[in-house]
Amino acid sequence: MEYRKLGRTSSQRKALLRNQVTQLILHDSIITTQARAEEVQKQVEKVITLAIREKDNYETVTIKAKVPRKDKDGKRIKEEQNGKKVTVYDEVDKEIKKDKPSRLHARRQILKVLYPVTEVPAEKPGQKRNTKKVDLVAKLFDEIAPKYADRKGGYTRIVKIGPRKGDAAMRVMIELV
Repeated sequence: MEYRKLGRTSSQRKALLRNQVTQLILHDSIITTQARAEEVQKQVEKVITLAIREKDNYETVTIKAKVPRKDKDGKRIKEEQNGKKVTVYDEVDKEIKKDKPSRLHARRQILKVLYPVTEVPAEKPGQKRNTKKVDLVAKLFDEIAPKYADRKGGYTRIVKIGPRKGDAAMRVMIELV
């Protein structure tokens, strides 16, 4: 397979492309150089195709889950048992999507390409407390794949912006169509 080296060692190149693919799926568009965008486009097209192929390949299962009981402020209710404070739990039925084997394999293939993303809130950005993990694979299966289900390829578009100021490399915006 023919690919660009992008002036980097193999580990740096793989990390750069993984990062740009992740950011493209997270934000729907990124600005980069033309050479990088064309390499990112190849990987994104494969990931989206994989997600489209397996988007409906799951079954919904009802499970019993223990959920902590909470008061009006959203804090857990605790009772005293044998001198200790213990959280009170309720059993509820939850519906979950259970992947079939081929969808699970596709999920793992996609996770090989994407980096894990943690969303940091705008207020108090230094605290670890309110950060959330973003499930990009779920976004691919639930939002992006249904949008492109009737398309046969061509999920991304590259728009030229103009030369970069420092070295006159062609800057482009790659976006999901």
